[in-house]
Amino acid sequence: MALPNEQEVDWATAVSGAGSAFVFLFIEVMIDAGVQMGLSRTQAQTLTLQTISGSVELMRQTNEHPAVLRNRVTSPGGTTAAGLYELEKGGLRTTLCDAVYAAFECTQKLSHLNESFFPQRRSSTLI
Repeated sequence: MALPNEQEVDWATAVSGAGSAFVFLFIEVMIDAGVQMGLSRTQAQTLTLQTISGSVELMRQTNEHPAVLRNRVTSPGGTTAAGLYELEKGGLRTTLCDAVYAAFECTQKLSHLNESFFPQRRSSTLI
């Protein structure tokens, strides 16, 4: 993907580069929660990975906004609504946004350090 300016490279690094670790942490937590409830680790991992890959595939196929898809799978007063309430109450949305922004800030700091050591290597337009 071509990015027209250096700041967009930093944005992409924060979302895409660090994002994998955030997704892996989410997967790890889902698996651990399944084990805590009594599933074997293999069962919990299989269910978690199927859920995530199915969700990604549905979003790719429908091209719907994630909030639309989330609302479609959330029944009023149901199990999903109860779980989402706890995620929101715990600050997941804010914490994840803060984590992406922290990665962006770190990328900018590292980029400036790199420019100090290698001034001839200014910016790249490709990721």
